[in-house]
Amino acid sequence: MFKGKPVIGVMPLLDEERDSYWMLPGYMKGLEEQGAIPLMPPLTGNADMLDYFLESCDGFILTGGQDVSPALYGQEPSERCGIVSGLRDCMDAYILRGAVQRDKAVLGICRGHQLMNAVFGGTLYQDLPSEAPSEVEHRMKPPYDRCAHMVKLLPGAPLHALLGREDLPVNSCHHQAVKELAGPFKAMAVATDGLIEGIYMPDRRFVWGVQWHPEFSYRSSRENRDILGALVEAAKRR
Repeated sequence: MFKGKPVIGVMPLLDEERDSYWMLPGYMKGLEEQGAIPLMPPLTGNADMLDYFLESCDGFILTGGQDVSPALYGQEPSERCGIVSGLRDCMDAYILRGAVQRDKAVLGICRGHQLMNAVFGGTLYQDLPSEAPSEVEHRMKPPYDRCAHMVKLLPGAPLHALLGREDLPVNSCHHQAVKELAGPFKAMAVATDGLIEGIYMPDRRFVWGVQWHPEFSYRSSRENRDILGALVEAAKRR
């Protein structure tokens, strides 16, 4: 906390072609508007440096980006698996495990949602269109601040309690997805084709994953502002 505001670590995005780290403004602005201080760590596998952020930050966002390596869930990559980053997987997994151990607030978005499941024993569809074809639009074209499809919010789960509604319009841009749900998680949102789009850890105060992208739609969607706000509020309660 700094002057009453929680510090939220936002995991860096990576552009390997340009040899650069970068960040979408929506991650940072969305948190700022909810009263948090966003902080992007460097991309690193250095445990001492990562431990510093685990101790210094009140919560974390695991961001979107490259595919999650199938090695995390004990599989070989298929020919349709996309580009992966071993360093991103290593860093995000270390931060996730450390934050869960310390019971700090974590929100996984798209890749982050998938990585959560993989790290704790679940599996992923490496290429959703070929492995689980569906009429639901899971990979929309921009602009991304609009509805691609609906998800059902499961009664009794925290997202249903937060938003007070049965369904939610979401954007969608992904080709990997949760296949077998990891044991420590429960589902809290499901697409109309049955795909798990929201997960949470019941024995932690706030470890949530969503398949859609609040960073693109928080300004047009009160519900996505509320999701970011819930992360910030949980991060305050250390």
